[in-house]
Amino acid sequence: MASQPPPHSSRYFLDRQQQYESNARTYPRRLPLAIRKAAGLYVTDADGRVFMDCLCGAGTLALGHNHPAVADAIRRHLDDGYPLHTLDLTTPVKDQFVEELYATLPPAFAARAKIQFCGPSGSDAVEAAIKLVKTATGRRAVLGFHGGYHGHTHGTLALMGNRGPKAAVAGLMPDVHFLPYPYAYRCPPGSAADDIEYLLDDPENGIPPAAGMILEVVQGEGGSIPAPDDWLRDIRRITRDRHIPLIVDEIQTGWGRTGAMYAFEHAGITPDVLVLSKAIGGGLPIAVIVYDESLDVWEPGAHAGTFRGNQLAMSAGLATLRHLLEHDVPAHADRMGRRLRGRLADVRGRHPFVGDVRGRGLMVGVEVVDAGRTDKWGRPPHDGVRARQIQQECFKRGLIVEVGGRHGSVLRFLPPLIITEPEVDAVADVVAAACRAVADKPPAATVL
Repeated sequence: MASQPPPHSSRYFLDRQQQYESNARTYPRRLPLAIRKAAGLYVTDADGRVFMDCLCGAGTLALGHNHPAVADAIRRHLDDGYPLHTLDLTTPVKDQFVEELYATLPPAFAARAKIQFCGPSGSDAVEAAIKLVKTATGRRAVLGFHGGYHGHTHGTLALMGNRGPKAAVAGLMPDVHFLPYPYAYRCPPGSAADDIEYLLDDPENGIPPAAGMILEVVQGEGGSIPAPDDWLRDIRRITRDRHIPLIVDEIQTGWGRTGAMYAFEHAGITPDVLVLSKAIGGGLPIAVIVYDESLDVWEPGAHAGTFRGNQLAMSAGLATLRHLLEHDVPAHADRMGRRLRGRLADVRGRHPFVGDVRGRGLMVGVEVVDAGRTDKWGRPPHDGVRARQIQQECFKRGLIVEVGGRHGSVLRFLPPLIITEPEVDAVADVVAAACRAVADKPPAATVL
């Protein structure tokens, strides 16, 4: 008879989680730990093991775990007697949150901006954005991109590039049309903006007039793929000339992740609709869309949600924002991202199965491949099995990283934006050790 795990050990809590939680749970399957406490880059599990966390709530924790500025803001909010929840009734906290968020936007965008507080998830904010542009334009088609990820709700699933989560769900949102995203390492045919422009102008393209186009400036779940600035500028011109509202999903990139407050700023463009969540709540749930006032034609109650009045998240978000600006954290994230990519490129030089190191700021991806094979375009196939082996070897050595991208072949790094140079080097050293540990294992790729 198998022995029972000690009470309050990680195994004890994981077994209870498996007993009670749904089959849809994800992260504990690959990262089996029960977190007892956390600070900055580090989490400690119920057994006392310490891990460097380069997942950080899928990018939610811009300042890492339990940052003092955020913790103090939460205590102050409670001590001052502010409400926790107000639906969409305003408060001094909400007013300040909006004012300071607007101050981070390009001035021309801020001058014409309206904001809608949504349900507390990024998925709900994307749903609101799609509803907004359909209402404003009277059209029904939505343009998305291969590799795109915008959430797991019924509507946002339709916008997802990954077919797996969609397979079992019938009747998804109709009239979604996918375009090629510029994936430099793979160079898919037709990814140039000129090809998209030609397609949209073709009267035989089969696409009804578009209500909007949605994209990520750096694809996250798609594999940490940054879009070139020139391509983004072309896409902005194409959509503006054709009166197609451009929705930029910055749920994962917003507030400093890519080395600028907003990823779209690198290309010098301005969206019609900006979708924000994750970092803007300082670790607590909140989501908004900010959009051009010309789109603000929907009726009162057109998009609602009980928890769009999360006042504590606004206080935590304000504290996060102020710390980001006062300490120029986006510039620090840019430097640390360059350092991390440089160290990981050194690992690539020693291991051919590390095919590509990419990203922007502290949104970094390492694509793992079977270097001994190529497809007809000369590209090595994805090796998701080896990527997961590296992930597990990292976990054994105290580093939490996620996998994503095509066939789960990309190691994804989303550390706190305040990570230090020694911590970056420590992360890279663990990855190097993990790659050495799997170097002698045979390649497992079967998918070209």
